[in-house]
This record gives sequence, structure tokens and C-alpha cells, in this order.
Amino acid sequence: METIMAKQGQPGQAPTRITIFDTTLRDGEQSPGCTMNREEKLVMAQQLARLGVDTIEAGFAASSPGDFESVHEIGHALKGPRVVSLARTGLADIDACVEALKGSHHWGVHTFIAASPLHMKYKLQMEPDDVVHAAVQAVAHARRFTDSVEFSPEDATRSDPAFLVRLVAEVVRAGATIVNIPDTVGYTTPREMHALMTRLLNEVPGADGVVFSVHCHNDLGLAVANSLAAIEAGARQVECTVNGIGERAGNASLEELVMALKTRQAFFNMVTGIRTEELYHSSRLLTQLTGMAVQANKAIVGANAFAHEAGIHQDGVLKNPLTYEIMTPESVGIKSNSLVLGKHSGRHALADRIRALGYDVGGVELNRIFKEFKRLADLKKTVFDEDIEALVNQGVAGAGRVVFRGMSVQSGTDVTPKATVELEVEGEVVRREGTGDGPVDAVFNTIKAIAGSHCTLTLYKVNAITGGTDAQGEVSVTVEEHSRRGTGRGTDPDIIVASAKAFIAALNRLERKRAPVEGV
Repeated sequence: METIMAKQGQPGQAPTRITIFDTTLRDGEQSPGCTMNREEKLVMAQQLARLGVDTIEAGFAASSPGDFESVHEIGHALKGPRVVSLARTGLADIDACVEALKGSHHWGVHTFIAASPLHMKYKLQMEPDDVVHAAVQAVAHARRFTDSVEFSPEDATRSDPAFLVRLVAEVVRAGATIVNIPDTVGYTTPREMHALMTRLLNEVPGADGVVFSVHCHNDLGLAVANSLAAIEAGARQVECTVNGIGERAGNASLEELVMALKTRQAFFNMVTGIRTEELYHSSRLLTQLTGMAVQANKAIVGANAFAHEAGIHQDGVLKNPLTYEIMTPESVGIKSNSLVLGKHSGRHALADRIRALGYDVGGVELNRIFKEFKRLADLKKTVFDEDIEALVNQGVAGAGRVVFRGMSVQSGTDVTPKATVELEVEGEVVRREGTGDGPVDAVFNTIKAIAGSHCTLTLYKVNAITGGTDAQGEVSVTVEEHSRRGTGRGTDPDIIVASAKAFIAALNRLERKRAPVEGV
């Protein structure tokens, strides 16, 4: 093992810097049910800046007025990462990017066009020469406004390699500063990705003067492996998303990629600028904003990532954590200790713990959290870190058209379940009763009646945030209506109240849902 690691890592050489291009707010948001509004995208962008990503793809400026405003706001609000917008090769798309981002602190344009025979024939209905012309024209146009222009040949891994060499060579000549190779449908394998990247680096004139990047989807579960293979071949930027969210099976997972490079630095001899202690917080924040839960066995940030149940594992970890843990929970921002706070704790202690958890709140928001904390502390003996995170994140997603005010439920073995729900709908308080097959069904039926929704519930999932019978319940729901999908999460010690909050969050997200523009 040591011999292999030494050969790959080449000790004595300074580690190579890999830049992290985060597309959570663009490709990630295209994942069904993961739409975020402008305020939510800004909150997530600010966290990505704290995480230390090098580039944030803030959206698709030409796709909608809402996306344009999000790209503009994020670009002008952040002073650290480079902020880019995706654009097709049409000049109107490029101009939308420029208009949204000009005057920002650090910005660029990311333009793309399909390069595979399949896409060119059936989607674009263009000849290869026309694709090359459109790509060159787009890159040259973008370079009139910014020195940071990235080009992606969509579906690169199913493209003719010779044509890909020609296309990339032309866009580099036109002024592209970054060339990104997308595995758009997650089709390739690590060996193929390594060979393709090696060929491009060797055969494209001027390849040594641009940064080569990779964008891998996870349809075969190989996104991170393919990204690492591209890095080994010479790619120096990786496009990825928090929690690996994205179209279909998602993208390369940022936290998995970063921790692979960090944990196996002796093998790869690569480093990133990511503050890994912010990984778990970033994952939790995104989960709250989108309602998209992370499976328990998810690498790095899943609930079981640092859990040990087997006796032999527990024995080994107690003697030396390295026996079954290749990284510490603290290294990714998971606190190994429990926070003991209760009803006698004051505002200062709560505010201090919130800061220690990585959140920056104050004023009105702190007052809201403190009020909810006191209410929770009266119901629970101990308030844990996870409880506090849930309280903080309840306010992150912001209010929508429908706001929860209160409810009561009547249910039993010989009673028809009945719910009385009070909501605020567009500023007007409405109170109504309804029935259902059970208490949760009664609540959902009543909420739908008040909100005027005809959605269908497609997913209902309950988790306990902490252990014990007094644990807060965390409910995830997904609803669909007219081919649109909305997800929501809610937390409360009362599981039916948590269900109501989650259902309302999903309805509000459904209201904001728009059809995404397809990209790389």
C-alpha cells in the first residue's frame, strides 16, 4: 500500500490545486422538487462562499426573470468566489449573462452546445460545422465583456473524439479560458474518462494555456470516480453539487470528491480550497431549502456516515477511531459531542451555540429562534444541536403564499379523524375543518381545501431528529400537480404539526415551481 501511494502521490512535489466549481444553484436546482426562490438561492450562495468554493454557477440568466434576478443578486452580493451564469450559444443568452453580472466583483460566462452525433442530429438539428461556428461565435462574443469564459461541449463522452478535439481547439483559439468536458448522461467509465481527457490535453493546440474541467453525472453511480479519473489525467477543475443533487441521478457530490482528495492526499497529491468543516452544515442547509432528504448511508454527510452498530466495530472505534473511521466527524463539521441546553438556558447561551454551529443570525431572526427554543425546551428535557439546527433552518426557506398559524386534531379508534387548521393565505387568516382516513390525512385534506390545491401526495417520510420519545419529528413530503413537483420539510415535537408544516412548505414550493432550462 505504501509503495502504491508513494508512486501516485510523488512525495516531494507541492500538491496541485484543484478548483471547485459548484453548480448546486443551477444544475442542482434542476433536480425535480429542488427549485429555490431568489432569497433561498442567496442564502445558499452565501454558505457556498463560506464553504470556500472557487466558482458558483448562480443560474441560467436567460431562462426566466427570476433566474436573471438571482444571478444578478448573487453576483453583486458575493466578493469571494467567481460567479457565473450558464448560457446557450445564442448571443441573446450570452447578453443576458453579461447584463446580469456586469459590475460584479468577480464573474464570468459559461456557454455550451451539444457535440454528440445524437444531440446534433435530433436535438439541435445542426451539422457539425454549424455547431463549431456557433460555439466559436459565442465564445468570441463573451470575451468582448469578460476574461473568464468557459465552454462545454454537451454530451462530450458520447461525442466523436476527433470532432471533440477540433471543436475544443476552435473555442480555445476564440478565447475560451476554461474547457469543461461534461459526462452529461453519466455514461462513461473512469478508464474512458482518463483516456478522453489525456487525448484532449495532448492533441488540442494551446491546451496548456487553458484550464480543463469535468462535469460528471451519476446515472451509473460513477460521477465521483469519473471526476477523480479526469483529475488524474490533468483536469484542474471539477464541477459538482452539494449532496450530489442534479438532473436524474444527480451530479458528482462535492463533499465526496473533496474528502476523497483530502483523505487520500498522499495518493492524489491534490488539494482544494474547501473548508471541510462547513460540509455538513452546507448539506443540512440545502436539505432544508429544497426539502430533498439525504439518505442515511450517504457518504460523508449521511446520518450513518459515522455511526457504528456492530459490536466488533464499536469495540474497535472505542480503542482507536481509525480502525473504522478514515476521517473524523469533526473534519466535516459533525459535532461529536451533544449540547445540553434546556428551559433555563438564556439567549446568550443559545446565540453562542448557534454561532458555534456555523450560523450567523441576529435581531428579529434570533428572537424568533429563541421563542421557538423556549417552546421546545418546555416539551423536551434536553435540546440537542440537531434541534437547534432545525429551529434555525425553519426560518431559512422563508414564508410563501400559505403560512401555518395553528391546528388541532381529533382522532381515535371509534372517531372519524377530524382536523381544524388555521392558515394565513396571502395575508388573510382562514380557519376550516376537514376529515380524512387518519389525523395526518385530515390535516392534509384541510390544508388543500384552504389553499385551493388539487395536488397528490407522492411521498411521506418521518424521521426523529434525535433519540428519545421526546425527540422532534422531521417530516419530508413530496406533492405533485399538473406534472409539477414540490418537496417540503417540517419539524416539531408533534409529528402531526411537523407534517402540516412540511405539507405547506411543499405547496409553497409547488407554487414557485418553474420548468428548468436543460443544460450540461
